[in-house]
Amino acid sequence: MIRTLIAGAALAALSLNVAFAASAASAPASKSTAKKPAAKPAPKAAEPEAPLSQGQLDVAKRVMTGTAECEFKEKVEVTAAPEAGHFHVTYGKATYSMVPKETTTGAVVLVDTAKDVEWLQIPAKSMLLDNREGHRLVDHCTQAEQRAAVEAVASAAANAAAKAGSSAQPRK
Repeated sequence: MIRTLIAGAALAALSLNVAFAASAASAPASKSTAKKPAAKPAPKAAEPEAPLSQGQLDVAKRVMTGTAECEFKEKVEVTAAPEAGHFHVTYGKATYSMVPKETTTGAVVLVDTAKDVEWLQIPAKSMLLDNREGHRLVDHCTQAEQRAAVEAVASAAANAAAKAGSSAQPRK
């Protein structure tokens, strides 16, 4: 039994050596004969942007512009660009040229396809996303309209809770 195991281990080691030697023999002997990696294709010239669709123009009407106050006392400035439906979003020293993206959720999304960045506006907050690196650049940004909406929801919830508490009668 032990002899069989030893013979099997020796056979496995021998087959590994043969495989290694075969791969080493097929490798180029020097760097000068090795093939260079294929050259990267030249970057494409900037293509003219396609005109915005009617859906994108409809989304553009719902974009909240102005200064958004964000977490950690940061700010994002959203301004309309001269071209219809285009916007400039400035965060820190970076300014992104963005256009609306149609969504099925009703959220307002502006995209800068060149830098792969998105500005997302939902009723309660906005955020700037870096899709290339896969993280949020800044979050919990609110503009005056969003702050008013959040306060209205909180007030309505408080009123509903107060009504529910006052209409409840103790059991006997």
